[in-house]
Amino acid sequence: MANKRQITERTMRILFFVVASASIVMLFMIMIFLFMEGIPIFDEVSVKNFIFGKYWYPTSEPPDFGILSLIVASLSVTLLSALISIPLGILTAIYIAEIASKKVGEIIKPMVELLAALPSVVIGFFGMVLVAPFLQNIFNIPTGLNLFNASLMLAFMSIPTICSLSEDA
Repeated sequence: MANKRQITERTMRILFFVVASASIVMLFMIMIFLFMEGIPIFDEVSVKNFIFGKYWYPTSEPPDFGILSLIVASLSVTLLSALISIPLGILTAIYIAEIASKKVGEIIKPMVELLAALPSVVIGFFGMVLVAPFLQNIFNIPTGLNLFNASLMLAFMSIPTICSLSEDA
């Protein structure tokens, strides 16, 4: 019996090692592919112009490959969403853990955790279809697809995770 258990244990170790190794090899293959496909861009633009260029128009003549505005926009969305989601997530967790009755907490916590299960595509679609037109009408702007909308949607995705982690702590 012990011998069969040892054989099963050894077989499973080998199987897990092979699967883990295959995952690592595939990850490196993806990285190599991306690197090899991305290197030719530097025939057309210098590294300095790539990083500090303001415009991203890869199909124009001549093409522009600047990513500075993309980096700044990503950092801005992240910062604004953190300013929204961290206080709301922590305050919600404090309410669930300290203020709400046990019965109310048992109702709210699964609801918050269920929000964390919403796919980001669904949240993005919600932002485009409902929030963007709302922002456009309220603030009388040409488009509702802007930094604030993106920050709201990212905050909406982050709040359940922040709340759950804070409440469990």
